[in-house]
Amino acid sequence: MKKIEIAIIDYGMGNIHSVKKALESFGVKTKVTNQAQELKNCHKLILPGVGAFSDALRELKKRDLIFAILNHIQQKKFFLGICLGMQLLFTESEEAKGLKGLNVFLGKVKRLRLKKPLKVPHIGWNQLKIKNNHCPLLKGIPDNSYVYFCHSYYPLPQDPKVVSATTDYGIEFASFLWKDNIFAVQFHPEKSQHTGLKILKNFLEI
Repeated sequence: MKKIEIAIIDYGMGNIHSVKKALESFGVKTKVTNQAQELKNCHKLILPGVGAFSDALRELKKRDLIFAILNHIQQKKFFLGICLGMQLLFTESEEAKGLKGLNVFLGKVKRLRLKKPLKVPHIGWNQLKIKNNHCPLLKGIPDNSYVYFCHSYYPLPQDPKVVSATTDYGIEFASFLWKDNIFAVQFHPEKSQHTGLKILKNFLEI
């Protein structure tokens, strides 16, 4: 079977078109797929996501994609989770009590509980406070760069060392995670104009 440079997982809940279009602006061929077998043949894998934690888990299980994702990560191949695709990597979420996530990052996903006038969901542009300048995907990204968010929940990892950037919105939350071959962002790089495209380009070049 032909090798795939970058695969984007389509499980019915992702911002697939925007992610694909952003990547292909760099002349890279991508493969949008919901077939677990095809994930074995990709060098890099992206899990986007918009929606509910429980619905996403159900769709991934229905398509036998969870094992394929974990196998890709365990093989030390590069992986990027976006928004809900980041949250699914955690042990559990307050959005779906009793359900277990992929447990790639130990910790839980918590609901934003904020005082007025801040609104939930957190929608719009906000800044990245860079904590780890060695993160390959943050190469060339200035501190306090703006990226685009749309979420009601945020990740709380057990290990603070995996946090490469945070964002302030009533609280300071982890918005960019990195551990070995695994990258995950709470914002949408495909909607974040120049900064987001630079992050995706960095992912292409690692």
